[in-house]
Amino acid sequence: MRRVPVLLGPAFVAAVAYVDPGNVAANLTAGARYGYLLLWVLVAANAMAVLVQYQSAKLGLVTGRSLPEILGDRLGRRSRLAFWAQAELVAAATDVAEVVGGAIALHLLFGVPLPLGGVLVGAASLLLLATQDRYGQRRFEAVVVALLLVITVGFLAGLVLSPPDAGGVLAGLAPRFDGSDSVLLAASMLGATVMPHAIYVHSALVRDRHGRAPEGEGRRLLLRATRWDVATALAVAGAVNIGLLLLAASALQGVEGTDSIEGAHAAIVTSLGPAIGVVFAVGLLASGLASTSVGAYAGATIMAGLLHRRIPLLVRRVVTIVPAVVLLALGADPTWTLVLSQVVLSFGIPFVMVPLVRLTRDRSVMGADRSGPVVHGVLCVVVALVVALNLALLGLLVLG
Repeated sequence: MRRVPVLLGPAFVAAVAYVDPGNVAANLTAGARYGYLLLWVLVAANAMAVLVQYQSAKLGLVTGRSLPEILGDRLGRRSRLAFWAQAELVAAATDVAEVVGGAIALHLLFGVPLPLGGVLVGAASLLLLATQDRYGQRRFEAVVVALLLVITVGFLAGLVLSPPDAGGVLAGLAPRFDGSDSVLLAASMLGATVMPHAIYVHSALVRDRHGRAPEGEGRRLLLRATRWDVATALAVAGAVNIGLLLLAASALQGVEGTDSIEGAHAAIVTSLGPAIGVVFAVGLLASGLASTSVGAYAGATIMAGLLHRRIPLLVRRVVTIVPAVVLLALGADPTWTLVLSQVVLSFGIPFVMVPLVRLTRDRSVMGADRSGPVVHGVLCVVVALVVALNLALLGLLVLG
């Protein structure tokens, strides 16, 4: 048991995806518009995330391969290209959220124009990724965990001065909606919490850190450490997400303009003071920098596994930041750009979860470590709920 802390790390990198700027936009918007109404969505989504991320990590440990690599070997050429296209679309939507969020933070802190801020965030993420190339996986994990700490402090500091209402919190745990807009936000919150690219990349992170776990006591130790890793990392990410919604519900509900990050920041400064406003903006910047680095790592993992090709990191970084910078230059509303990018992510969740659930139940892949009937049943229910929510969202969008 004493060796377990030394083995922690990969889940904290994956968990950064769960506290990216898209989460900030979705959770602040939900809290400012509906108070504690959608708190249950975050609680349920975080519970799903713990289960799903552990399955991804276990797949990487037992097989020594990433989820995209396994799918790349099992799919035919056309199916593989189609699957890669949707996965890259999801990764692109992720990058839009992360670059836009970082650009907003630079604008709040230093007045940097949004398009230039997007370019700076993309360039800074290259430096973070260079840490892994030059110093290895553990140094990269250490940098990301440090940024995660900054994110946590930055987003939860306001709760000290504006604690939530206990009765409202309890009421928010009861599942319910309030019109089609609340369903849209719920899908956005789900897409921001159960992140497809984090599921793809977690199997690669544990593979890169541990390789294929040998059968016997060594594998049992690694699986036990991985459970602690996932539970601890996502407990932190869940606390941040819930804290953002509670902060918006307690301090921002009913205040005009607080359903945008800029408006929420202005209201935080007005009601809680400029120091909290600066801490919040610094947390947002750390969120953008860390999450866009993890997103680029995930994109490279997806391409290498499904297409068996790698492209230079600089080329990938330039290609993936272009959509975000173009949207910012065209004057798209930054917060709603973030929210809608998370809706795109929610549609990508079934495409990664269905094969993950099937593979982790397959004895030929997992051997004795395959999912038991109870876990498999719960995972099937989770997939069904996600698909049902996305179908409901699609129906609402079609009906206007």
